[in-house]
Amino acid sequence: MELIDILTYAVEQNASDVHLAVGKPPLLRAKGSLKPMPQFPALTEPECQRLIYSALYDHQKQRFEQALELDCAFTINNLGRFRVNVLKQINGIEAVMRIVPSKIPDPEEIGLPEVVVDFTKQPRGLILVTGPTGAGKSTTLACLIEHINAHRDAHILTIEDPVEYLYTGRKSLIRQREVGHSTHSFGDALKHALRQDPDIILVGEMRDLETISLTLTAAETGHLCFATLHTTDAATSIDRIIDVFPPHQQQQIRVQLSTVLKGVVCQTLLPMRDGWHMVAVREVMVMTPAIANLVREGKTYMISNSIDTGAELGMVSMDKALSEAVKRGDITLETAVQKSSDPKKLQQLIGDKIVF
Repeated sequence: MELIDILTYAVEQNASDVHLAVGKPPLLRAKGSLKPMPQFPALTEPECQRLIYSALYDHQKQRFEQALELDCAFTINNLGRFRVNVLKQINGIEAVMRIVPSKIPDPEEIGLPEVVVDFTKQPRGLILVTGPTGAGKSTTLACLIEHINAHRDAHILTIEDPVEYLYTGRKSLIRQREVGHSTHSFGDALKHALRQDPDIILVGEMRDLETISLTLTAAETGHLCFATLHTTDAATSIDRIIDVFPPHQQQQIRVQLSTVLKGVVCQTLLPMRDGWHMVAVREVMVMTPAIANLVREGKTYMISNSIDTGAELGMVSMDKALSEAVKRGDITLETAVQKSSDPKKLQQLIGDKIVF
């Protein structure tokens, strides 16, 4: 049993992730569910480690053995690119491998609304793409960056951990930096980014106070910044940024965020009715003077109402997006209810137009 055989089968099955775990056969996540690969035997501890280490360079093995954590990525010619997280648990060394599509999709292919694509035309500011792990945030960001690459003469700087999608410069100059490989941290890369003449900066994840603060500064000083958070709606995304800062700074951050934030896209991936494909469902918030005022005044709990009344600007709440997906027949009512924050409101939005 070799790693390439496992990954080839996973790609053929249209899986999103591969899990290598001691005591179990290799597992794949397809259509949202985790399933064993029946043709492979359960992995012993030495075999699991051998398979994982076969994908790592010596310096990556050393980093893992020192830190007991590792994020990296690798490419297999004619098969694809894979993002890897290596971990140690009580039974031994295990790994999760995310399959990164080789082709960056067009906006139409992943159903990106025009209002989201229009965020790429902003001259400056901050665009957030949020959602839980496995929600397709990286794909959405890659799609937006590639759209800029095709239409703008710009310098794009990405800071990722690890680099997932690989870009080829078209109209734009693209530099990709990987934490742990080409820079020590998000903070280090962002500190030096402003001297590298970027027009667009992609921050793979705003995971700490320093990274968030530097990203806001970059957006405030004339750069268009894209970043991700693990949050489920626009209001929570704004609160998460503000809450990272100490209390005495939070009002200042509210004012700063109300000025630089241009839009928030919150998405989740759900299994389609056909039982084979996944579909992205998205909440979209466009910053308006009214929403900016709510952010400044700390009234983020009222943002959902502004989204509901902002349809003419392309805004859509998660419940509205779920109801539309049900009406189109993309997802079942049961799936929508599971993801809804307000099932009663969802039912009202769907009305009698449910597709069976």
